[in-house]
Amino acid sequence: MYFEYPYLLFLLLVPALLVARYVWLEVKEKRPHMRVSNADAWKAGGRSVLEIVRHIPFALRTAALCLLVVAIARPRSSSQIERVDTEGIDIIFAMDVSTSMLARDFDPDRLSAAKDIAIEFIAQRPSDRMGIVVFAGESYTQCPLTTDRATLINLMKEVQTDLIEDGTAIGNGLATAVARMKDSDAKSRVIILLTDGVNNMGEIDPEMATEIAKTYGIRVYTIGVGANGEAPYPVQTPWGIELRRIPVEIDETLLKNIADGTGGRYFRATDNTKLSEIYAEIGRMEKTRTSVDSFPVYKDLYKGYALAALVCLLLELLLTAFLRKMPC
Repeated sequence: MYFEYPYLLFLLLVPALLVARYVWLEVKEKRPHMRVSNADAWKAGGRSVLEIVRHIPFALRTAALCLLVVAIARPRSSSQIERVDTEGIDIIFAMDVSTSMLARDFDPDRLSAAKDIAIEFIAQRPSDRMGIVVFAGESYTQCPLTTDRATLINLMKEVQTDLIEDGTAIGNGLATAVARMKDSDAKSRVIILLTDGVNNMGEIDPEMATEIAKTYGIRVYTIGVGANGEAPYPVQTPWGIELRRIPVEIDETLLKNIADGTGGRYFRATDNTKLSEIYAEIGRMEKTRTSVDSFPVYKDLYKGYALAALVCLLLELLLTAFLRKMPC
């Protein structure tokens, strides 16, 4: 708390002088007296209630005067408020949904792990617009850029294999993601492309898609998903699902070229933990821009002091009227 007009607090000298004068008069005042042979009767009776209470109106009046002086000095409180302006990033997840993403070198499989970790990433970035593109033998947009986290997460959960022709059209997936991003006015635009295979389908060459992304100033972070060597893959047999070991084939050279050509980075994820760490690292590199403006907020407190002074004056009037009616 501070005072807008602190020099007015010198007026508190007035009630201080009034108190000094009151005490001096109480001590020096000549009272009527008479001589008696013995004062024991008066000593035994003690001080009357009236003698004690008669000082209260003056105390209330003095308190009211002090409170009024404090009120006209205008006490105020201030607190520091911060206004945060955020400038989000536009991010598109380009996810491979070919049947090879069902391999179980991740828990429970590559696609499920990729979706769960992507959902965690989405939940941690409330200021960014995000969207989802999926690709296998062809590509389509699962969710356009949006800030609706609930819708985005629900659509991410619905991503699955067998909805489009099987295969791995990395060029198509990247081109579709760029098409969804090219009209964005965000200063930072990012595609996170995740795949576990080699480009073997699609009308658009990955190198051409990379050039298009570079032209629009879109960074592409590529993630190769799959354990080193072989991975267990579920195969339908007449006797049910059987896990068979298949070699992991990821075109790391292509993914590195895509990332390097657009100013991004290539990552290799061999298990759930590593994939989670990759998303965390991308999150650290792609930080939301934040500007903070601080400004004080003031609150006047004089009303409380003025109200307290009014209460003291009312109590003084009531007590004075009561004392006048009391028998001496």
